[in-house]
Amino acid sequence: MENTSTPSTGLPENAYRELKPGEEYQPILSPQYTFPEVTTWSVLWGLLMAIIFSAAAAYSGLKIGQVFEAAIPISIIAVGVSKFAKKKSALAQNVIIQSIGASSGVIVAGAIFTIPGLYILKAKYPEIQVDFFQIFFSSLLGGSLGILFLIPFRKYFVKDMHGKFPFPEATATTEILITGEKGGNQAAILITSGLIGGLFEFLSSSMRLWSESFTTRIVPIGQFLSDKYKLVFKMSVSPLVFSFGYLVGLKFSLIITIGSLLSWFVLVPLLNAIGGVAAGANGVNIFAAMTPESIFRGYVRPIGIGAIAMAGLIGIIRSSSVIGSAFKLAVGGIGKGKKKSEDEVERTQRDLKMPVILMLSLVVIIVLFFFLMMGVKITAAQSGIALLTIVIISFLFTTVAANAIAIVGTNPVSGMTLMTLIVSSFVLVGAGLSGPTGMASALIIGGVVCTALSVAGGFITDLKVGYWIGTTPVKQQMWKFLGVLVSSATVGLVIYVLAKAYGFVLTPETPNPLIAPQANAMAAVIEPLMQPGAQINWMLYVVGAFISFFVYLLGISPLAFALGMFIPLDLNTPLIVGGLINHFIGKSSSDKNISEARIQRGTLISSGFIAGAALFGVLGAMLLFFGVDPAINVWKDNLVGAEWTALIAFIFILIYFVWDTKRAKVE
Repeated sequence: MENTSTPSTGLPENAYRELKPGEEYQPILSPQYTFPEVTTWSVLWGLLMAIIFSAAAAYSGLKIGQVFEAAIPISIIAVGVSKFAKKKSALAQNVIIQSIGASSGVIVAGAIFTIPGLYILKAKYPEIQVDFFQIFFSSLLGGSLGILFLIPFRKYFVKDMHGKFPFPEATATTEILITGEKGGNQAAILITSGLIGGLFEFLSSSMRLWSESFTTRIVPIGQFLSDKYKLVFKMSVSPLVFSFGYLVGLKFSLIITIGSLLSWFVLVPLLNAIGGVAAGANGVNIFAAMTPESIFRGYVRPIGIGAIAMAGLIGIIRSSSVIGSAFKLAVGGIGKGKKKSEDEVERTQRDLKMPVILMLSLVVIIVLFFFLMMGVKITAAQSGIALLTIVIISFLFTTVAANAIAIVGTNPVSGMTLMTLIVSSFVLVGAGLSGPTGMASALIIGGVVCTALSVAGGFITDLKVGYWIGTTPVKQQMWKFLGVLVSSATVGLVIYVLAKAYGFVLTPETPNPLIAPQANAMAAVIEPLMQPGAQINWMLYVVGAFISFFVYLLGISPLAFALGMFIPLDLNTPLIVGGLINHFIGKSSSDKNISEARIQRGTLISSGFIAGAALFGVLGAMLLFFGVDPAINVWKDNLVGAEWTALIAFIFILIYFVWDTKRAKVE
């Protein structure tokens, strides 16, 4: 039965909390009715968003090393164009627009981490060949694997674990879609906070009126501690980051921040101290001349990668029943047992059928095998080994990527990709593949896996948004493939054009190359691994693995803790600020109804801050794309002044946030 009426209420009261025994979550769009979802309007707008944001995100990522999250600005645009066109029953269609369009950011994140590394290595090894089809197929096949491997876990993450994960990005996206549909006072709150958050971000990151973070180096004692003992505290002032902390809540924010403090306040200074002791009176402490940031990148971050790998392994073991259920479903899907008809399955719980998933997976794997053989030009045996590596790592780490997004909204694909590069390098060397061909093969493998995990993490956000609102999962799943296809083609074309126009390595032909920081790091890692007698300090990864295991034994989320260890300090510390604000706002009144109203208003303001910061981030990237640099650089020769100004600006926006949340009224 079709219902084309517009929903008049927001999310149910139990949308963000755990359900009581016997309690069911009822989405906004009733499962008993069908609503316009996949229409010419929603598909065309979704594809347009995929093209535009793929190009913008690819340029931004290669130029400044930052890939903005596309889902939120696309949601804002979807709501805006639907309102402008006076579309009826636009909510479900906007979910499809967002889901198709958001393929852009996740495909870009997967591609730019590895593929430009081929161009970087080609400058040194001319025999390495790079073309559009390598970029396109590695993105397309990796993205397709990410979708297919995630679908069997949809029900577990979005339904069975309802209320147990905060899903900060999905929360912000859902609030935008629903508020835009409802309009009224809540829309005004979202727009106001979006403008404030967006202008703050633009003034900071694009115009450079103040620094994007502040550190303890702004005071003399802080500078001394940093230089002498490698102790430094850093905090990003972005409203986007602390708003994530508000949505994540105090529990996970605290775990993540403590993990980060272990890296920066224990491991970094500890390595420096050990270096001094080992050097002795006449020796040289190699860490003395390094900054805390350099020690973190070179020695502590690998510990974080080991911690993420162990957390992922623990998660896989703990999710073994879910994985087992997926396999049982697969066997049941191709067996002759009694199957539920589509009418017996609730509309909001319909997924692609398991036989279809298995068939599509087989097709993707076969195409991937021939791509490795012909596109990378390696033997059939080596292609088989590479294929096995890709499939096993992608499938196992799919749940890790989904968990990370569900907890903190950040997908540690760089860490998992780096681990993939290391593992695949040793596997390929064992298969007799080394040198330039081995380097290219490992980077292609890393690119496929990175894209698969990036897409899987991003897609779980789309599916959670659909679950809260009440759309049909199978429709999101089917049309996500089209978004991945178009985004892969766009990213492939953009990287190919930018490589020709700017390059990624400084040469006489490319005097102003794009920095492509992640790809440069991956190329630097892979090159020595493919040389005879490659050395890897495995003990750093082992130490991280043990830390993660001990944290798990204490009953603490090992993945949240490991994410804290791996992600830079300045991006973690604002989370605890947002988490603490959430905690105190919840206890700001003895009247439970008032406290809940304030929490909800805070959720809306946070969503606005995130949306505004993301949207103005896109604006900044587009200005750079067209050769307009809005930077004023007031503090070019006074970095301390820039950080003091950042601290003051941060305090003001926190005061505004708390003040605005306390204006909430009980309706």
